[in-house]
Amino acid sequence: MPVGDAGHGAVTVPERASFWFRRFLAFVGPGYMVAVGYMDPGNWATDLQGGAQFGYRLLSVILLANIMAVLLQALAARLGIVTGKDLAQACRDWLPRGLSLPLWLTCELAIIACDLAEVIGTAVALNLLFGISIMAGTLISVLDVFIVLLLMRWGMRALEAFVITLLGIIAVCFGVQLVAAAPPVGAVLKGFLPSSEVFANPGMLYVAIGIIGATVMPHNLYLHSSLVKSRTYTRTDEGREDALRWATWDSTLALTLALFINAAILIVAAAAFHGTGHQDVAEISDAWKLLSPVLGFGLASTLFAVALLAAGTNSTVTGTLAGQIVMEGFLHLRLPYWARRLLTRGLAVLPVIVVIAIFGQGKVGDLLVFSQVVLSMQLPFAMVPLVWFVSSRKHMGRFHLSPLLAVLSWLVVLVIVGLNIKLLGDALF
Repeated sequence: MPVGDAGHGAVTVPERASFWFRRFLAFVGPGYMVAVGYMDPGNWATDLQGGAQFGYRLLSVILLANIMAVLLQALAARLGIVTGKDLAQACRDWLPRGLSLPLWLTCELAIIACDLAEVIGTAVALNLLFGISIMAGTLISVLDVFIVLLLMRWGMRALEAFVITLLGIIAVCFGVQLVAAAPPVGAVLKGFLPSSEVFANPGMLYVAIGIIGATVMPHNLYLHSSLVKSRTYTRTDEGREDALRWATWDSTLALTLALFINAAILIVAAAAFHGTGHQDVAEISDAWKLLSPVLGFGLASTLFAVALLAAGTNSTVTGTLAGQIVMEGFLHLRLPYWARRLLTRGLAVLPVIVVIAIFGQGKVGDLLVFSQVVLSMQLPFAMVPLVWFVSSRKHMGRFHLSPLLAVLSWLVVLVIVGLNIKLLGDALF
């Protein structure tokens, strides 16, 4: 039975006559699992670089990326709730086999690339907190399979509670750092307003593209479309409409938390490094070294590293689920969670070990950027089928997208794909 299907650690939804808040709480969880992908270590690099180089001016880009992410995740939830199929299952059943097999391969590549970012983030955090070498931290990261196995044994609610707890730790860490950084409120608010300067400045445009490219993760669309099926609501048009409403609220609020964390990373970087002679800070380890001395707050660097470790650990859980969903959906093949986890993590650990062995720890940051480029290459292969399916009256019935929402969705796809192509071209050439 696929990961998100009702019956596999399913969450019971109270009857419609119940207090609305109880019904909402029953749907809370999948959105936060998805939000993890919007604040993983790959996002940190672009947010740090943007804040250090350009101050608060790229906050508007983070806001725009988040709005687009809210729309795409709502579409993924719509697909799962209305059709009872996740995106991988829909691709297998509704697309020619000549298309679905390549889609599976590209998605597996994206999951490995995402896992690569998690490996690097976890290894760097262990290095910063405990002085463990990046190589040793990379090998230790393989052991997280036991965390996933334990949580899966306890069920879906245990997974969701674990993820939400770590998200809370990340939010608290950056909340404290925001207070310590004491950024000028006026400049922060102005940063959320769109500016033509983003397009006029090539360096700023490049970082802006990187922020958007690192925000929308392709595996999240597969993950969300499956997890929403874990709720035991009534499978009628009325029940689906109710589930759609609560699932959309769940993901929107969760991604608002992701917006706060991403914005906080950029704001802290802007307050600490922009205008203080440290505009060239781009590496996570460099930011960690400078935070406490620059802010004059001894715990700033520690909180930064704790948040990074929480982000890497969180991404491990959701990455494992996404991998299982994709394999089951495309191939009808189910591996034990420990086998799936070890396979994906092993393929992600290998390039880190090779790079460290040949070039040393200094090139790990470049590998992190490369993982985001790989993700950007896969993104269209997830977004295009998703929007195509939810726009179809044949597959969605009366829940298909309205013409206006369909046009808006395709516009978002074109913008993200275009920016990612630009990012890919700049990275390669």
